[in-house]
Formats: sequence, C-alpha cells, structure tokens
Amino acid sequence: MATAIPKISLSSSRDIPFNRLVLSQSNVRRVKSGLSIEELARDIERRGLLQSLNVRPVVDDAGVETGTYEVPAGGRRFRALELLVKQKKLAKTAPVPCVVREAGSAILAEDDSLAENVQRVALHPLDQFRAFRDMLEKGISEEEIAAAFFVAPTVVKQRLRLMTVSDKLLDIYEQDGMKLEQLMAFSISDDHARQEQVWEIVSQSHNREPYVIRRMLTEKTVRASDARARFVGLEAYIVAGGPIMRDLFEADDGGWLQDPAILDRLVMEKLHAAAEDIRAEGWKWVETALSFPWGHTRQFAEIDGTEMPLSDEETARLAALRAEQESIEAEYAQADEYPDEGDARLGEIEQAILALEERPLAFDPADMARAGAFVSLASDGTLQLERGFVLPEDMPAEPEETDDAGNADQYNCPAYDGQEHDSAGDGYQEGKSDSISPDVEPEEEDGIKPLPDRLLTELTAWRTLALRDAFASNPHIALTELLHTLVRDVYWQTPGADCLEAYVREIPLPVHSSDMPGSLPAHALRQRNDGWKHDLPDDEDALWRWIAGLDDTSRMALLAHCLSFGINALYERMPAYGAVSQRSVTERLKRANRLASALSLDLIEAGWQPTVENYLGRVTKARILQAVRDARGDEAADRIVHMKKPDMAREAERLLDGSGWLPEALRTVGLADQAQVETVTSGGDMEAIAAE
Repeated sequence: MATAIPKISLSSSRDIPFNRLVLSQSNVRRVKSGLSIEELARDIERRGLLQSLNVRPVVDDAGVETGTYEVPAGGRRFRALELLVKQKKLAKTAPVPCVVREAGSAILAEDDSLAENVQRVALHPLDQFRAFRDMLEKGISEEEIAAAFFVAPTVVKQRLRLMTVSDKLLDIYEQDGMKLEQLMAFSISDDHARQEQVWEIVSQSHNREPYVIRRMLTEKTVRASDARARFVGLEAYIVAGGPIMRDLFEADDGGWLQDPAILDRLVMEKLHAAAEDIRAEGWKWVETALSFPWGHTRQFAEIDGTEMPLSDEETARLAALRAEQESIEAEYAQADEYPDEGDARLGEIEQAILALEERPLAFDPADMARAGAFVSLASDGTLQLERGFVLPEDMPAEPEETDDAGNADQYNCPAYDGQEHDSAGDGYQEGKSDSISPDVEPEEEDGIKPLPDRLLTELTAWRTLALRDAFASNPHIALTELLHTLVRDVYWQTPGADCLEAYVREIPLPVHSSDMPGSLPAHALRQRNDGWKHDLPDDEDALWRWIAGLDDTSRMALLAHCLSFGINALYERMPAYGAVSQRSVTERLKRANRLASALSLDLIEAGWQPTVENYLGRVTKARILQAVRDARGDEAADRIVHMKKPDMAREAERLLDGSGWLPEALRTVGLADQAQVETVTSGGDMEAIAAE
C-alpha cells in the first residue's frame, strides 16, 4: 500500500498594529548595505509595503503570549516603518501585514532571519534593464524612473542604452556568455550587424577586453577631438545631418563622428570660404588644401610685410594686462607656488599678451598683386594662413650684381622661409622617390629583417628636424661642431681658392611622415626663423654692421640658428655607383649620433610617438610585438599576439602611448634609461650606422 506524502502547513498571516511590534535581537543583519533606511521609507511611502514582516509571539516566563511580536526577519522594513511613524506619516496603530510563526516553533528565529537574506536570488541585470524599458514604454519618464529607484537619471539612461544592443548578444549575456562590461562596450554602436560581427571576432580571441570592442566599433569614425571636428564644430556637423556615436559608460571626449564624408565636406567648404576672404584682400592666387606637405613653399620667393601697429585701445589693454601680471607675481613672490586661481589667471594673461604682441602683417598692394597665399587646417584645429609667396615666373627681373671687376655676386641665396629647400647635388627631388624601396616592411617567417629604406629615411628625417632644433638652441655645441668641421677641412682636405670655404648647405627633407610638419621641432624652428628674419636688415652692408653690433650671446644664438640648417642625420640608401657612398652615409650618421648625445636629444620630448601611420602599420608583426614587449612587458605582448596585423598595429599604438618607447633609429646613446643601441649590418637598420 502506498505511503501518503505528509502535507505541510504554512504560517498564518494577519495585520498587527505597529505599536505591538518590536525588533528581535535574533536578526542576523548587522552591517548596513544597499538601500538606506531613509530611501526605503520613501519607497514605502510611495508604493506601500511590498513584503510582509516575519514575526513571532513574545511570551512571558510562564510561556504565555504577551500580545507583542518580535521581528527576526524584515528588520530594515521595520526600521523604515518606525521612521515613518516618527515623521507622523504613519499612525502608531497602523496595521502591518505579518507572517506569524507559532510560539515554540522548532525553527530558530536566527534561522528565519538568515534564510530570508540568503535564499533570495538577486535580480539579473538584464531583467532590470528590461523593466526600465517597459516602464519607459508605458509612459514613465527617465527622471521618474530614477526618482522611484533612487538613482541618478544617468544610470537609467545607461541601463536603457544597453537595451539597444543586438538581441543575439543580449541572449549571450543572459546565458553568462559575456560580462556586463563587454555588453556596455557594445552599446556604443547601434549597428547590430557590426556588433555581432565584432563579437564573432573577439570571442575567438584571447583578448576580449571592452576597449578592444570599443576600438573595433569606432575604427571607421572620427574622434570629436580630431582637428577637423574642432575646426568645423560639432553643432555644424549635426545640423548637416551627421550622426555622433556616444559612450554613456566611459569618458568619450565628445564622442565619435560617424560620417567622415560629411565632416570632410564641411571642412573643405569652410576652408574655401576662408580662401575667398583671403582672395578678397587682393592676392593674385590662393591655394586651399586640408594640409600641405612639408617644404611646399620652397619653390616660392616671399614678399615682406610690415607689422601693423597697436591701436590705442590695444596699447591700453596690453599695459593693463602687464600691470595685472606684475601685481599677481608680486603678491605671491614669497610663496612656494601660485594658488590654482592665480596660476590659471597668469596663464590667461600670458595668452592674451601673446595674442596682442603677435601682430598681423600688412603688405604692399603692388606686391600682393603678384603673390599668393596658402590656406589649410592646422594641427590644433585652427585655420592656418600663409601669405606672401611668389611664383618664380612672377618675380620681377633684377640685374645681376657685379663687383668692380665685373664678376657676378657669388653669395646671393634665397631667404629661408621656415621650410625645407631643395639644393643641387643632394640626390633628392620633390615627388621623385623611385629609388626608394616600398615603405612597408615585408612579413618574414623567422627573425626580424632590416626596416624598409623609406621608413628609415622618414624616421631619420624626424630625428634630423629635432636635432636641428636642439642644435640651434645650444650655441656652444653649434660652435664646437663648426670648429670641428673647419679643422677637418683645413688639416685633412685641400682648401679651395676662396678666402673661407666654410658654408652651410641647406639639406632638404623631401621624404617624411605626415606628422612631422606639425611637430614641436618644426614649430620651434619656424618661430625661431621668423624672429631672426624680422630683425635682419635688408642691405648687405647694414647686415654686416648689425651682426658686428650684436652682443656675444646674440651672435652665438644666430650662429647656431644658421648652422642648424645644414644638419643632416638622414639615412639614405645609395645606388651602387652613386655620388655618395654608403660608407659616407654611415660616417655621417656616426657624427650625427655624437652630436645627438652631446645635445641629449630626446625624441619623446620632441613629440614623436609611435602610430600606425608613422611606424607600426609599416613593420612586421614581429617588430610590433617586440616594441610592445620592450615597453609594456611580455603579458601585454601576449594579449595581442593572436590579432591580425591591422588590429595589432592599432592596439599597439594604444599600448605604446606614453610609454617612452622609440625605434632604434630614433634613440640617443647615453640618455638615462635609454635602451642600448644594437649592432647590425651597415646595409640594414640604423643600429650599425648609429654605433660609434
């Protein structure tokens, strides 16, 4: 005969006046966590009590019920009700729904208290996100949802944003196939197909970090911090119909612009509008481009402009700014450092003074009628205007200067315009680089082969530019190098017939990376050159008298500046029967290394950073991994080892940012914590060429 299954009996429930309830000492919750009592009280005030209290009768010594009930489970709800009673929002005798455990039960009060907290399962985050969405669809605003659950509206927006992720990925998250942080990364894009494609890629990789997902989803977009976006402005881009991708979970610096075509069109429209304004000034021609290559003005002559004087209002403004600057400096003269407000104000004053002191130039209308201007976008997102350039065919014919014997003047040279100029016999011409090998390093199975010649030339062009800036800033080293050159010419070579064969031949840099024209050394060289050019007299005799009248410090600075134009630290791959041998290039670079060490040249301080464009995208995976391993360690390299080369290069750029890593071709021997330069054959990398 079958045995009957015993039936259980549930505890009865009834309403008990609040003033007959007391908090049990058997309640196991001691540590405060989660929602505060005040917030819970406000929630009960709004929606009422959602869960009954678990209570037991209090008995006297004789075991008789006293009419009072203790609360071992539901202590936080009891305290919230108690707070509402104190605030007179709830009557002392208000009935409270309670589940009543019989007196003398074999189940301990501590058992009930612990079970109530342990046996419950926390709501899955996805259920919360869906609930927020359902409430929003039923007419409750984001602000109302936030107020109801005591969170900031931003939190609600974030949770609702997660519901824009592909249903397929939501299902994977629901089954614990991905982490919440990964799901948050996918919410940056509304393209479900692309989301699923990216997950398919990263799910097969060892690196599933959220930043990898974000990078892959934004790789075809433009950062809001990009120079083009700053130039046009986000508002104009949005008005033109351009969508912006935002990240609600990470700082995104304004987000990502999703339609580069719209952005580029707006940039060119604004540049062309600026060009028309410049043309209206009276220039013969105006050329417009997003950016011009380094040295684009070297075929042009320049016309001179005159600085426009300060107006009375500007003069008064400048005097007031300088007086305020002196006042702040005097006030904190004895302090170790300026307070934040004072320091910020000094910075504002310095910028305002600089803007007033940098005067615009006025040009002769007759000169403007044969000259032109270049209009482009500067690296900081501002308009870059270069006025006063004349094509060779538009230059007026000038009679050839002769001396008393009728000999032509041997010493006329074009004024330096802050750019790199071509010169005869240097082996390069603009736009002609057929002799340069392809600029992408071929993949190899074993070992690391030499860098491509063009890439090596670009790297050393960067180094040459930085070396020139450092050289021009150190007259002592400049004079030492000049004397060294002169001594070699006098004692080791046959001198020529001229009274002095010392000269500077400006070395062009026609092969360079796109980031070099806007670099710190380029800016410093242009600024230094413009300053000297502004001070130089026009007449040759006057120039001699002017130089003779300079103090020693100024003479040394001018000497260093002029000599810097001839600095050549370029790697060149020479043809077998060229005018310059490969051995000569090797010797040149040895001397350049000596000079770099003497100047403590640091390309990191000069602003060079490894990017996909200037290095990482043009070398093999082995070199990329070696760079990351050297800079960030084996663990970082192992995280990207399984990536395809384009993804690896982009991720390596992020990892190397701020690391201080440099390719061997850019390192200076002798700098603190600098990697020692290795030795290779002279026909390949710079390591052998750089070795002393």
